[in-house]
Amino acid sequence: MDFDERLDKYAELIVYKGCALQGGQELYITAPLQTVDFTRRVVRTAYGAGARQVTVAWSDEVCARMTYDNAPLEVFETLEPWKAERSNSMVRRGAAILNILSEDPEVMTGVDQAKIIASARASHAACKEFYDALDFGRNVWCIAGASTPDWAGKVFPDLSEEEATRKLWDAIMDTARVDSDPCAAWDAHRATFDARKAWLNSQHLDALHYTASNGTDFTVGLLEKGRWEGGGQATADGTYFFPNIPTEEIFTSPDRMRADGIVHSALPLIYNGARVQDFWVRFEDGKAVECDAEVGRDVLQGIIDIDEGSCRLGECALIPYESPIRQTGILFLNTLYDENASCHLALGKGFPDCYEGGYDLDSEQLEQEGVNESATHVDFMIGTEDLCITGIKADGSEVPVFVDGTWAE
Repeated sequence: MDFDERLDKYAELIVYKGCALQGGQELYITAPLQTVDFTRRVVRTAYGAGARQVTVAWSDEVCARMTYDNAPLEVFETLEPWKAERSNSMVRRGAAILNILSEDPEVMTGVDQAKIIASARASHAACKEFYDALDFGRNVWCIAGASTPDWAGKVFPDLSEEEATRKLWDAIMDTARVDSDPCAAWDAHRATFDARKAWLNSQHLDALHYTASNGTDFTVGLLEKGRWEGGGQATADGTYFFPNIPTEEIFTSPDRMRADGIVHSALPLIYNGARVQDFWVRFEDGKAVECDAEVGRDVLQGIIDIDEGSCRLGECALIPYESPIRQTGILFLNTLYDENASCHLALGKGFPDCYEGGYDLDSEQLEQEGVNESATHVDFMIGTEDLCITGIKADGSEVPVFVDGTWAE
């Protein structure tokens, strides 16, 4: 299959499996301008699948950077009503939501973190209807990557622009299992998660204890009614979809009040176009109370300070060190990919679907049950080749979960 055919297969995978698009349904796409060719392929595929209407909201990170550099802080403290209504109205009409992701991983380096924090808070408040619809299973959503010269140039700095962009495209489609029948490949991939999820859920673990030679020594509490998920997920009405393409993780939302110890990063974190590297975070009673980084400490502290919940954990995810994405040997400098190469944690919002009956509760009720609430959700990678994770049951007995970076059994 030639390159153009493979791109079309990737577009089909996103529309049919990622977005699970139904005939007569709307599709709302957010995409960078640099992805225009591929985004058009997705739009064409969506209409071929019977979409009623496809709406594309274009973005440009260069213009966004100029706005951050020149506009006053007050500009970021509110979101224009028309922008909020655009997003909120889409979920109201039952649209599937697709984010085509591609960013220069360093485009926002040096931006005033107060503006980043203000923008995150304003967007979350004004678009609450939008985010609630995604979080509580009312609308399908999907995030998938697309290669662009600015991103590819940072991943493969020794190659020409054309070579780097093509090599990143190949890596994106390889990790997404784009072959002669990618939809069938993802059906098979889905089945690989089931046995691990069933085993973890059957153990009824009360906590996880992480240790690694880089200094990680950390214990996080789990919820009695928490459950492990992974692969894909279903909406409240039973529509099955894949929110992340690619995905290799099995994850849960921990007890927001129980996290103690120190965790060290295994890979860089790219957050809103800024890099955080070689960092650690220390927790007490569920709260991040201290952190440091060789690169990007202000960015890391800014994440922790976004709101009352951003200093607590919303996710624990398990991915073996030999993950297919890790085996590529590529540091993607993009969390969608790098989080699937490493066990990770996430600061910020937890997942309603990781709590028994979570779709029937609201955010406040979930928070009372121990699921974290926040305007943000930021994954950071902690999985090393020698990471060990021990499951601890309520009676104090222990169960090996990970040994030397991979599943214990």
